[in-house]
Amino acid sequence: MMDNHHHNAPRQANATEDELIAFLSDPASYDTAIESVEIIETHAARVFLAGEKAYKVKKQVTLPFLDFSTKPARDKALSREFELNHPHAPDIYVALASVNRDISGRLTFSEGTPIEPVLVMKRFAQEDLLAHIAENGPLPRDTARALAEMIARYHQAAPTEPAADGAKIVRDVIDQLADGLKDIAPSGSESLVDEFAHLAHTELTRRALLLDARGDAGYVRRCHGDLHLGNIVMQDGVPVAFDALEFDERLATTDVLYDLAFVLMDLDVRGDRSAANAILNAYVTAAPTGGEIEGLATLPLFLATRAAVRGVVALERARQEPENEKRAAEIERGLAYVKAANTYLTPPPPILMAVGGLSGTGKSTLAAALAPLIGPAPGAVVLRTDVERKRLFGVSETQRLTEEHYTQSVSAEVYARLYNKSARALSAGHAVIFDGVSARAEERDRIASIAGRSGCEFVGLWLDAPLDTQVARVGARRGDASDSDATVVRAQAERDLGPMSWTRIDAGKTAEHTLAQARTLLGL
Repeated sequence: MMDNHHHNAPRQANATEDELIAFLSDPASYDTAIESVEIIETHAARVFLAGEKAYKVKKQVTLPFLDFSTKPARDKALSREFELNHPHAPDIYVALASVNRDISGRLTFSEGTPIEPVLVMKRFAQEDLLAHIAENGPLPRDTARALAEMIARYHQAAPTEPAADGAKIVRDVIDQLADGLKDIAPSGSESLVDEFAHLAHTELTRRALLLDARGDAGYVRRCHGDLHLGNIVMQDGVPVAFDALEFDERLATTDVLYDLAFVLMDLDVRGDRSAANAILNAYVTAAPTGGEIEGLATLPLFLATRAAVRGVVALERARQEPENEKRAAEIERGLAYVKAANTYLTPPPPILMAVGGLSGTGKSTLAAALAPLIGPAPGAVVLRTDVERKRLFGVSETQRLTEEHYTQSVSAEVYARLYNKSARALSAGHAVIFDGVSARAEERDRIASIAGRSGCEFVGLWLDAPLDTQVARVGARRGDASDSDATVVRAQAERDLGPMSWTRIDAGKTAEHTLAQARTLLGL
């Protein structure tokens, strides 16, 4: 028997890639009746869509940043991919499996010698990807908030990297991007690329101490690493992140705000700054790791770096295309990302805006609408007294509080917290909208003084509306942080507001009318 086996043609120790592709492309290879198999390819993987499942294999490739040329390397990569993604997307990541060779030499999913690792996933509709949803218009505000909450949970659970060198991590990325752009940028765009390198290194020098401090404080974690809209899918109305970066722990171990910046940049460049702003605000409010307020100072650099990454990818794709319209479009897209990066690195100065008014005048609606239009990308942080009060008592935004939570001393504590946060955000170079009733003259004076001490422009807006309109509005609220009702509104109406130096706006009509007045006043 041994002699016989020795003299026969030896069995292949591994499947050729063509043989593997042919097997996985054949509907007959699967245990359920399917008519066809679709294939999705990336630079390093193939996904075979077969019925309700998707079967992912790594390409047998060696690239500058990964090596999948051996089966052990592909085994390790797919195992790590399952390990990283299954906890966050258990309904997508089903199991690890293998393509095997049976005793007759045929490939099969049943018994035999394991030939190639396979990641079995549950298939989802491509239309449910956030990238596709975002192409069809602005993301709904509820979706943006849910996305922020998902990312916050992800970062809170992410393992920390002890004593990470925060500045070096970013410096390495910027150096690689600057070199990469110089290598692949088309003729005539040299000044654009040089501008990015200069601005990015200048900003890195400004923020190096902060980046190092954030590393020391535990804000550098094993993140998703590739958190753009194409790697987030809506399932039963909930955003789910998948396809976390698995092939390089170094690339995925980064500042949590750099991870967040990818989705913010992705939305912003698509023209949906409102959604990016809503995500930023919900994330800062959730405060999953701490340090979010001071961390706002990193956003220009992080957004720019993420945009430059996309620029390099687009220009590399263009280089692989023949001279055609697709190549020209990729070049234009790539250069647009580099221009966006340079814009992020030259942000406008911070501004402090206050939106005051009695309950039911539409303060929070106006603040949310103005926030994307003000200050550095992706717009102002909204600091709202109703939300801060709930945080003070450790309850959800929609849980109602009682009278004991609305005493003068409690309100003073809430305002003091927001004065402090406002000053810190302005110091970080970010714009702030202070959203609170601010019925006391001393509260309004204190808010204005924060801008003065920070050397920032201040704008105070006071909203007026008829009493019956205020009562109707608070009565119609659902799922909001405010606990005001008709009794509160009528009690507020009896207050003496004192001298009013803020600009008064008629907020008694539609939200659109109020916004239009504010934009005219602000020149937006």
